[in-house]
Amino acid sequence: MLLATSGAWAAGYETCPTVKPGMLNVHLLPHTHDDVGWLKTVDQYYYGLKNHIQHASVQYILDSVISSLLENPTRRFIYVEMAFFSRWWKQQTKATRDSVQELVRQGRLEFVNGGWVMNDEGATHYGAIVDQMTLGLRFLKDTFGSNGRPRVAWHIDPFGHSREQASLFAQMGFDGFFLGRIDYQDKSFRKKKLKMEEVWRASASLNPPIADLFTGVLPNMYNPPKNLCWDVLCEDPPVVEDPQSPEFNAMTFVTSFLNVAYFQKYYYQTDHTVMTMGSDFQYENANMWFKNMDKLIHLVNEQQANGSQVHVLYSTPTCYLWELYKANLTWTVKTDDFFPYADGPHMFWTGYFSSRPALKRYERLSYNFLQVCNQLEALAGPAANVGPYGTGDSAPLKEAMAVLQHHDAVTGTARHVVVKDYARQLAAGWEPCEVLVSNALARLSHYKQDFSFCRYLNISICPVSQNSDQFQVTIYNPLGRNVQRMIRLPVSEGIFFVKDPNGKTVPSNVVMLPSPFSEKYLWELLFSASVPALGFSIYSVVKVTSSKTLPHSLQVIPRKPRSHVLVIENEYIRATFDSGTGLLMKIENMEQNLSLPVSQGFFWYNASEGDEVSLQASGAYIFRPRHLTPLPVSRWAQIHLLKTALVQEVHQNFSAWCSQVVRLYPGQRHLELEWTVGPISLVDGWGKEVISRFNTPMKTNGVFYTDSNGREILKRRRNHRPTWRLNQTEPVAGNYYPVNTRIYISDGHQQLTVLTDRSQGGSSLKDGSLELMVHRSLLLDDGRGMGEALLDTENEVRGRHLVLLSSVTDAAARHRLLAEEEVLAPQVVLAPHVGSQYYSRTAPKMEFSGLRQDLPPQVHLLTLAHWGPKMLLLRLEHQFAVREDSGRNLSSPVTLNLENLFQAFTITHLQETTLAANQPLSEASRLKWKTDTGPVSYPTPSKLDPTSVTLQPMQIRTFVASVQWKKLS
Repeated sequence: MLLATSGAWAAGYETCPTVKPGMLNVHLLPHTHDDVGWLKTVDQYYYGLKNHIQHASVQYILDSVISSLLENPTRRFIYVEMAFFSRWWKQQTKATRDSVQELVRQGRLEFVNGGWVMNDEGATHYGAIVDQMTLGLRFLKDTFGSNGRPRVAWHIDPFGHSREQASLFAQMGFDGFFLGRIDYQDKSFRKKKLKMEEVWRASASLNPPIADLFTGVLPNMYNPPKNLCWDVLCEDPPVVEDPQSPEFNAMTFVTSFLNVAYFQKYYYQTDHTVMTMGSDFQYENANMWFKNMDKLIHLVNEQQANGSQVHVLYSTPTCYLWELYKANLTWTVKTDDFFPYADGPHMFWTGYFSSRPALKRYERLSYNFLQVCNQLEALAGPAANVGPYGTGDSAPLKEAMAVLQHHDAVTGTARHVVVKDYARQLAAGWEPCEVLVSNALARLSHYKQDFSFCRYLNISICPVSQNSDQFQVTIYNPLGRNVQRMIRLPVSEGIFFVKDPNGKTVPSNVVMLPSPFSEKYLWELLFSASVPALGFSIYSVVKVTSSKTLPHSLQVIPRKPRSHVLVIENEYIRATFDSGTGLLMKIENMEQNLSLPVSQGFFWYNASEGDEVSLQASGAYIFRPRHLTPLPVSRWAQIHLLKTALVQEVHQNFSAWCSQVVRLYPGQRHLELEWTVGPISLVDGWGKEVISRFNTPMKTNGVFYTDSNGREILKRRRNHRPTWRLNQTEPVAGNYYPVNTRIYISDGHQQLTVLTDRSQGGSSLKDGSLELMVHRSLLLDDGRGMGEALLDTENEVRGRHLVLLSSVTDAAARHRLLAEEEVLAPQVVLAPHVGSQYYSRTAPKMEFSGLRQDLPPQVHLLTLAHWGPKMLLLRLEHQFAVREDSGRNLSSPVTLNLENLFQAFTITHLQETTLAANQPLSEASRLKWKTDTGPVSYPTPSKLDPTSVTLQPMQIRTFVASVQWKKLS
């Protein structure tokens, strides 16, 4: 027998059923696919409420499955979503828990994937993916030990698959990955070429096999074969095996089953094939399923006496994978991704990249705040959880954020009422984290204040700053390096003085802006803050006068019949506008002597409602424009100019529902475009998909680049797929890709990069052009199950695009570091200027850093979080790819001393783990697959030296640290 590497013979493989060599072994995979919210809320799905919307109850599914497994020792079942299973587990008796423990130990109940949810792969950030997987896998480890550890990743429903997702799964220790949905043309090609199963080489930087993952495409997505569905939700007849019955149909089932089995074998390379026996929320009456499968297994195997070469058995994805491994074949290698996904001509699932942009932004903001909450809990120690502001807790926000990664949550593909419930869960998670952050800041600053979290700064609302004559601004920086940040706070009319942590007055401005909600004006206070790495700075603000004549306000620029130019600039960037149209004309990088004509404006695609070519309409999932050319929201903009010592802005008003501010701060090497779109007008009866488009004369040869979940960069080519010949039926939608943090074009000399503040769909449909979809509101459902139109007419959505023009040699450093600052922006906390000492004998600490020195620019602190009593979870990553940065040598390995890294605590013991922290790295091993690219090396892990931890390009290293907090009083 061919053995796996040392340690791979764990419960998942040693409990596998016996197969029959020389026969076609058909692995039946009993499973249920349980969406963590979609047509109903998470709670409605769990308890079985509102079954008139969708008949589904997860608690009854799990009850029924466990009972059925206990009836027959050959039966098996797999389960995926820990958001549901953990809730069910808490409600069980000891006797039931003991039975489940034994089922898991015997491999009869097997967990696959094991995350809190089955996350989306298009609209998700890699940090949030890692967090949600860690949460689910930790529950399994704490509950079932090593017996509960999944060996197989299982993404049967996400709408396209990212390369970064496969890389993360490989680094988590998974042996294989099974997919349900891939493009219909890709699937047809794979069947013909026998490439339904390959090794996915999911990183261009990590040395194989670190990011190699065996990946298989399931034959029937995740549904049962035709006529073989025996659930209460199905209409197929049961198996009648009694030949005396007039309803006898056993042989019909046998014949149908054998035909399916032989048909599937034709497209796969081994004597093994799988059938997914289950679907959405099935097995509420598991007895129906298992009783009929028991009969089918007996009847089919009985045919072996008559010469049949088919053997059918209850199995699991892990056991199927084990048989593929033992076949000892050489597999082809895949290096691209599975985007975009289409399930037929004119049916590209690229709309969800942009659906519900307000929810996508709230999710990204919540990720930012969760990392702040995690870090302060780690830095302050137990005092963060129980302190002067009450009991703080990071767990509710961790769970809410994990739920939001579900493939119908952050995607924007759930019904409106469910989207509101997702937002409710996030809001509920923020509250105990705000208490925790308040406790931690009080302890670390030695100063108790009436902290206030201004959740509506994006729309210039903050009662503390608007109603107080003096207040303090605490700014926490979650990055491992010092940041300079322009702080903008809504205030009442007047003049203010701002002092830094040392009591020195810093330059500030109060600017007058038009209110987006009324004809009145708003006032905002601006000052530049310097915040240390992993720490905070406290600034003091005092109002000194209520003068009615402010020095800085908007200057209306009238349209000129003849165009002349308008310029905003700082020491690095100059942006030129045509005052006749109000539109951007040119961007110059004066530091690098680069100049590029760039026009930018807003356009909208008329959403298809179906036509003579196809009845497919645009909807929450699918993007299908009626025409290839979008219409301009307006060909000109009314503009206002604002120039002060601290900011220069051009305010552009395109229509009643579309406006933008183009902004430059001193010292800033990028242009900031803050857009406001919505509520989108539908009075003309046309659904609209709104884009921001940048046009340049750059010669890009059909090539553009997008990030993969915020990490590695992938090359895209218009109307092209790297591994199969594309018949392009939708030249717009078929060229859209997910953009999680950035998209760029290059002519080999200079590069234009646009960074986003949330996930969006984007493309380059013409050479020198970039576009990003910022909002969409539609009139029809797209027929993919949601059952309602994406009528997003309530939301005015505000967002930011950061635009970089730089030389190719310098571009990677610029966009990597700027993206890091955008995802993990400083957290601003306000308080009236009245407080008290935390300790009786210590003065307030106005500035604090959790690090002894800044991290090198290559290194990102991905995770610093509480893990257990006197234990922290620590992840450090090298955020540059191999050969990505030649200008500053940032693609080189970097070495850190972890023992001397942190100020707030001392590391007393360090253990390195796999990425999801559910296995010690020293004990982890994965199956070794042979590929047609030749052998790869398997270096022996060296002994961990905390004083010398080296990170290779794109490497993430995860540690569980035992710590001792230092006395700060």
